[in-house]
Amino acid sequence: MASIRKRENGSWRARYRDHAGKEHARHFARKVDAQRWLDEITASIITGAYVDPKTSLTTVRQWSEIWLKGYENNRPSTVRQARTHLKRINASFGDRSLKSVRPSEVKAWTAKLSAEGLADSTVYALHSRMGQLFSDAVHDGLLAKSPLSRRTAPKAGKQRPYVATTGQIWGLHDAMPDGLKPAVLLGAFAGLRIAEAVALRVLEDVDWLRGVIKPAIQYPGVELKTEESKNPIGIPQDLSLELSKNHTKWGSATLVTNEWGRGISPHRLEHYFREARAQVPGLPDGFRFHDLRHYYASLLIAKGLDVKVVQRCLRHASAKTTLDTYGHMWPDKEESAKAAVADIMKERQARLAETANG
Repeated sequence: MASIRKRENGSWRARYRDHAGKEHARHFARKVDAQRWLDEITASIITGAYVDPKTSLTTVRQWSEIWLKGYENNRPSTVRQARTHLKRINASFGDRSLKSVRPSEVKAWTAKLSAEGLADSTVYALHSRMGQLFSDAVHDGLLAKSPLSRRTAPKAGKQRPYVATTGQIWGLHDAMPDGLKPAVLLGAFAGLRIAEAVALRVLEDVDWLRGVIKPAIQYPGVELKTEESKNPIGIPQDLSLELSKNHTKWGSATLVTNEWGRGISPHRLEHYFREARAQVPGLPDGFRFHDLRHYYASLLIAKGLDVKVVQRCLRHASAKTTLDTYGHMWPDKEESAKAAVADIMKERQARLAETANG
């Protein structure tokens, strides 16, 4: 319902009611302006782009606080990461209304973050988080359109992981305290992530007879995020024997323990890992526990396994993730394709030669 009425002072009062029955009104000096405003409002209601004028004044910080409350049903680590992202987003846009943020400002923001030295992957993650925030604001009726899109997205950055040599892997293993040696084995020869390695349980998560690791939880005892992460990992008997030594000595519940046979946190493991890294010649300062997983991937690829098998062993959700990270490690298939065509051409020339000589 909408109407325009002339007031006693000569101005024109335009009013309408939204879907909730709430009345909104504005005053104009000219009737034509009042009619134009009502036409725009009517069009936005029909197309579904209508936003309550008062709601549209919600600031980025106000909305992020509301949004985070609905996001808190995720894993604590996931929520902590979201809080970190939102803190940086609010530092630049927190006091701005949602509708005032422009695509050009988003692009300038990501460029500034890059200039400050943030990694491409970090800048990309912050842009993705902000996109999620604004997309949900649109879905919740606070905003007609998000200012973030592929056109404002920064480059994701391509990962070219450092791959340690086999000698460096064993050097790390030997430099670690006895209780933590299994962690290196789990990372380098089974591809476990650090939170998975420290949480791996002797009885529930390893089938010692069949030689299978079955990841189920990660530190501090929470279920793994995806079904792919629970894919079983086959291990040889020699590796099983090495992994069982710690439990045989301590009777521990987990394969990875501290010097007293008790479980250890990823943070403490990283501390010891850095100390061991310093003792291994050639390892860069930034070499992380996660880089053991890259060694595992390179080992599988070097043995000629195809991308789908490597994907399953690494427990990636898709082959695209595997290729994006490790595609450069596979042998050059273009040369193989050229060689295959060359063989066909040689066979053709040979047959022609036989025909001509026959």
